[in-house]
Amino acid sequence: MRRQFERLGIEGIAWTPGEPVDLTPDLALIDDEFLPLLHPVQRAFLARCPVIALLGTETPSRLKLVFELDPASFLIKPLRSAGIYAALVMAFERNERTIELKQQVRKLEQRLRSRRVVLAAVLQVMHSHALAEPAAFALIRRSAMEQRKTIEELSAEITAKGMLPRATG
Repeated sequence: MRRQFERLGIEGIAWTPGEPVDLTPDLALIDDEFLPLLHPVQRAFLARCPVIALLGTETPSRLKLVFELDPASFLIKPLRSAGIYAALVMAFERNERTIELKQQVRKLEQRLRSRRVVLAAVLQVMHSHALAEPAAFALIRRSAMEQRKTIEELSAEITAKGMLPRATG
């Protein structure tokens, strides 16, 4: 296996589960014989890079352990030269997509949390300017664009100050 990876220019470092980890690998290969990885340090280590699982058997219990590992790709043992490059490409691509999706989820969760602030700001503008909800939201959106702020930022200011802030500049 090491020879196969060296042909692709990949340097390998052996790691024994349970040993302290003081590096950030570009990729982790986990043999299914070492599963499950229960220690939190082991799981944290694997969360830092794409993981390729090495499968020795296809029994349901072994596949369940591999599935819990959430690998980005897998290889069947014994390893052959065919399939390694594809597994590497898939692992890096899937890891990149997963990172992008996690960032999108974080942004959406943040926007979802800020919806309460936006709603409070819309209600304040509705009462202070005697506007209907669509017109109040349009006023907040227009003001945010004029002030080059997000609707959420401007809404936070409105709820903090109790009024629609004036544009400066």
